[in-house]
Amino acid sequence: MFRFLTGGESHGPSLSAIIEGLPANLLLDFDAVNHQLKRRQGGFGRGERQQMETDTIEVLSGVRHGRTMGGPLTLLVRNKAFDKDPQNWGQRMAILPVENPPKESQQPRPGHADFAGMMKYHVPDLRPILERSSARNTAALVAVAGICRSLLASAGIEIVSHVVVIGGIGAKFAGKVDYREIAARAEESPVRCADPDAEARMMAAIEVCMQEGTRDTLGGIFEVVALGCPPGLGSFVHWDRKLDSRLAAALMSIQAIKGVEVGMGFGVAEIPGSQVHDELFFGSEAGFTRGTNNAGGIEGGMTNGEPVVVRAAMKPLSTLPKPLATVDMETKQPVKAHFERSDVCAVPAAATIGEAMMALVLTESVIEKFGGDSIEEFQRNYRAYMDDVQERGFLREQA
Repeated sequence: MFRFLTGGESHGPSLSAIIEGLPANLLLDFDAVNHQLKRRQGGFGRGERQQMETDTIEVLSGVRHGRTMGGPLTLLVRNKAFDKDPQNWGQRMAILPVENPPKESQQPRPGHADFAGMMKYHVPDLRPILERSSARNTAALVAVAGICRSLLASAGIEIVSHVVVIGGIGAKFAGKVDYREIAARAEESPVRCADPDAEARMMAAIEVCMQEGTRDTLGGIFEVVALGCPPGLGSFVHWDRKLDSRLAAALMSIQAIKGVEVGMGFGVAEIPGSQVHDELFFGSEAGFTRGTNNAGGIEGGMTNGEPVVVRAAMKPLSTLPKPLATVDMETKQPVKAHFERSDVCAVPAAATIGEAMMALVLTESVIEKFGGDSIEEFQRNYRAYMDDVQERGFLREQA
């Protein structure tokens, strides 16, 4: 069974993760993991925190000579904000009691976890809530997923993403979609958008929100695609084993995500079934093929061999330079919300976090399907299954 646990706070000394269930002898690429962490920090519209941090992983257990040992992996990602200002954050985030704790805000920010968290945990200020609920903690998830990508690659699975909407400005693509080409173009874009015209208009909209007199935040939509998934990952037999439900939950768990759709998503409600369902064909050279992929590569809770396509909608960030109205939790008087430094737009970064969440779900799924205590056993099981489905007509390589 694959599982992991993360810990840490936004302004504490470090973020951490423990991973269990990866097969032994899996060769890891730590440079590739650090590259994923760097991608998470990028994107036009990010704030000063991203200039402060340079995220890299430290591996404390579970790896010998670059390969997994079969036991738990322990990872650290250190917070440079803590290192650069230990006097400030050392007091605010001290493990032991301090004589004169710094005064913190009691003014919850609309749209954040502050109000509900302060009520739930009966705390006098919002610091304990914002530290763990912060999107800074996604760095640990990206680090874990970076490790998992090595396993997915051994099963021929690749995960890519791109931004399709920012602030109501949408990308347009003509003809058949080549996801690898779109992803490659998105990697060159400051907003991770593969449509140059939409990219320019997105950046202009973000620049308007960066200006002093019009400071605001923008949300958007990103698309995550898994290529190379064999048919049969997931299951139809229980609600919590369905792959689409697990992917929806995983992407919805990202901070500020308010909607997730698979394939055509909400569009299926607007047209008749004859235009929705993906017809199945067979040819001696291509094997089984589909005319469309409106299902997003998942039918009945299982992959069907097509690219797995998931989109997520991100709301504009809740921390605003012009604070919204709130109430002081102690005095009950109207005040302006506490301001913690923030981004203007984090949709490009959220797309890379979406890749990470898909990688975590697919890692769990391939381990369930193929098992194995070592990577050698895992790959034998994977090859045997693929030989079987190919013998029955699943012949093509995904594009």
